[in-house]
Amino acid sequence: MLTTLHHNKGWQLLIGLLIGFGFGFLLQKGGLTDYDVIVGQLLLTDFTMIRMMLSAAIVGMLGVYFMRRRGWVQLHPKFGSAGMTVIGGLIFGAGFAILGYCPGTIIGAIGQGSLDALIGGLAGILIGAALFARLYPRIRWSILNTGSFGNPTLPELLGVDGWQLSWVIAAFLFVVLLVLGWVAG
Repeated sequence: MLTTLHHNKGWQLLIGLLIGFGFGFLLQKGGLTDYDVIVGQLLLTDFTMIRMMLSAAIVGMLGVYFMRRRGWVQLHPKFGSAGMTVIGGLIFGAGFAILGYCPGTIIGAIGQGSLDALIGGLAGILIGAALFARLYPRIRWSILNTGSFGNPTLPELLGVDGWQLSWVIAAFLFVVLLVLGWVAG
């Protein structure tokens, strides 16, 4: 079945759409589409967002490596570089600082009826995507490829088993969650 889904783009799109709806639903139910929660995270007064993100990272990481170990999924890490990371971080950071939403929370906020996300956020996403698409041919081989680090995964870099490393990282993140819970008290 994995091979069938891996080569069937229609199923991949449908599964992605369903996961996206689920993700948006959980963002909204977790309070992460609330502007005040997002700003509270940026001001270090409300740790709801980071706690939800760390919880999702733990579940996602363990889930991916469990499924990989069983042969249910294949990892396809993408090529990366310092140029891509810096440019992407600047674009993401500028949008986040200006509007107070990230791309995922913008879509979730639109779904719950937030007009600021609909007007400013959607406009920002569309304008940013159009500008990047326009500039991409010019910066593709120069700026974006500066400082290439290929496509290794953390377990490959460390030379360890991904399943075992995911448990070590999960335990560390769980301790961080406990500390954040204590701080938010």
